[in-house]
Amino acid sequence: MKFRLSLRHAWLLSILLAAVGARGTGALPPVAELPPRPDAPDPLVMLDGSPVASKKAWGKKRRPELMALFQHYMYGWLPPRVKVAGKTTYTDPHFFDGKATLKLVTIKIGPDPAPEVHLLIVTPNQRTRRAPLFLGMNFSGNHTLVDDTNIPLPDGWMPANLPHIETVNNHATEAGRGREKDTWSLEQSIDRGYAVATYYCGDVEQDRTNAVDGVRELIHAPRLADDWGTIAAWAWGMERVVDYLERERDIDPKRIALVGHSRFGKAVILAGALDKRVAMIVPLQSGCGGTAPSRGVTGESVKQINDRFPEWFCGVFKEFNGQPERLPFDQNCLIALCAPRPVLLGAAAQDTWTNPAGAFAMLQAAGAAYRLCGAEGLAAAHPPEINQLIDSNLGYFIRPGKHSMTRGDWKFFLDFADKHLAGR
Repeated sequence: MKFRLSLRHAWLLSILLAAVGARGTGALPPVAELPPRPDAPDPLVMLDGSPVASKKAWGKKRRPELMALFQHYMYGWLPPRVKVAGKTTYTDPHFFDGKATLKLVTIKIGPDPAPEVHLLIVTPNQRTRRAPLFLGMNFSGNHTLVDDTNIPLPDGWMPANLPHIETVNNHATEAGRGREKDTWSLEQSIDRGYAVATYYCGDVEQDRTNAVDGVRELIHAPRLADDWGTIAAWAWGMERVVDYLERERDIDPKRIALVGHSRFGKAVILAGALDKRVAMIVPLQSGCGGTAPSRGVTGESVKQINDRFPEWFCGVFKEFNGQPERLPFDQNCLIALCAPRPVLLGAAAQDTWTNPAGAFAMLQAAGAAYRLCGAEGLAAAHPPEINQLIDSNLGYFIRPGKHSMTRGDWKFFLDFADKHLAGR
């Protein structure tokens, strides 16, 4: 008698086997055995101390090692990719007075019961080829980005302590419609020739400790100390949305940029580091756990972020709370994993909590890996003046103001993309 697995059981078994194989159980030392390093580790030095002297050695040895280190010690292991299926539910070809087409797509991630991502895509109508695209999650629901009442409210849980969401009993209301138009400035991107795609973060994983119905519950429930946290779940979800976008006839799959502010900046730099399909990465004010150093003495610390948001990172990362100097990497190594692709960091002058100077130092320290890969690093020895853009392959700007994403930030994103993405 032959035994046959159901499709779902076969799929789950493949995830389990792949995860065990990728982890290399027992290969990485316990945190207590990692030597203290007061300075950020060099991305071009292997964990055993041997130098990385060639692009081939970077791609075959150091890059896979860093990917494993970040997943085991910080973000948690991401599961293998799963199949996605998209269905268009609404189209308006005359959006922005005919300048753009707005489309809603429901993306099912994996087999049933599958999480569903409700993706809003706005694409310029006047173009000669497939459009470059910015992809990012939003905090407040697609309905807050536009006035169009055909865009439905999210039907799941939403936080009550973020501005512009306007929730009642942790559910969205019509009072929030259009409240985030300036934050995303969609028409500005359309006028510059770029498409934008976005979705509510809770479609992938809710931003709370006891999340339900997200990918960590339905795809791979965390059980081990190095299983994925929320940041990794959001990053993995973005990769699955890219899987779908590769099939969109109006979008150029080779010119997809990831953009994210604050906690979403942490997710996009991780997704961009792990997924080479991403053409450009823009983590805005992402702070500790994103592009600011874990060894930093300004702004949020590893202990503070783990205490406030225990679900964001894996359990192993909490062992570094009082000893971040034992980390076998710092965020310069995460930026280095993006090489040779362009990365733009943005900061706000009054937002010291995210350590803008430390993030600039991480860009500088990632430059050696870029140069080894034949690409330009950061073309500046010091941070720029306010409202000035360093538009080298590793880019940086700082603007007046506080922790937020603004229309002015999008102008910097678009200027940077014009140099590094539009003409590809």
